[in-house]
Amino acid sequence: MASASPNLTFKALSALLAYPSEDLAAAAPAIADVLALEGLVAAPERAALAPLIAELAQEDLFALQETYVGLFDRTRRLSLHLFEHVHGESRDRGQAMVDLAGIYEKGGLVLIANELPDYLPLFLEFLSTRPLTEARGLMADIAHILASLEERLASRGSAYAAVFAALRTLAADGMVVAPSPAPAVDEPVDDFAALDAAWEETAVTFGPGEGMGACSVDRFRTQLRAAQRDARHTVA
Repeated sequence: MASASPNLTFKALSALLAYPSEDLAAAAPAIADVLALEGLVAAPERAALAPLIAELAQEDLFALQETYVGLFDRTRRLSLHLFEHVHGESRDRGQAMVDLAGIYEKGGLVLIANELPDYLPLFLEFLSTRPLTEARGLMADIAHILASLEERLASRGSAYAAVFAALRTLAADGMVVAPSPAPAVDEPVDDFAALDAAWEETAVTFGPGEGMGACSVDRFRTQLRAAQRDARHTVA
């Protein structure tokens, strides 16, 4: 029988991927306690998270923020927006956003105006409200993205790689995950006006309509599997 929600482990790992703040620094010890108490993340992965948790609690806040922006905001290969790694700039991204927003809505999560539904910390917040079996299944659907991000962060020597290693252990049992294909080099973003324009082109208005009504978890999973298969064929 699935465990009752919420699963605080998902919320704790979501917090570790949030933009560093004084509140996050203060909460770091509690995050470690939650991970140990629930035990969903195995001891080796929890130990690997310790350096990041210590950094968030003790290091200079501005330095932490600069590191975070340098990792997650200045190259698409490390984006925390899931569909960046699935659809890129494809028009399919818009419908995928609508479908995922619909899943949130059916689960009782209401997005605010400036939130994109594929933002990984938000996705994990949603999973923290779902039964564990359902949450693990949805994690399995993005495990190949998590594996790729873990590999890229580890190659940079980033302590954030441990978060993605921990997330992969939460996926459904029996998953064999390979990183998804990716460009050979990063694409640094120096022109933030251009970046804003790129995001504006792919913006989605969330609200009632045929697209929202037709969304389902199965459709979301099918889109992810199809995009992953197409990417493998392209590389081959």
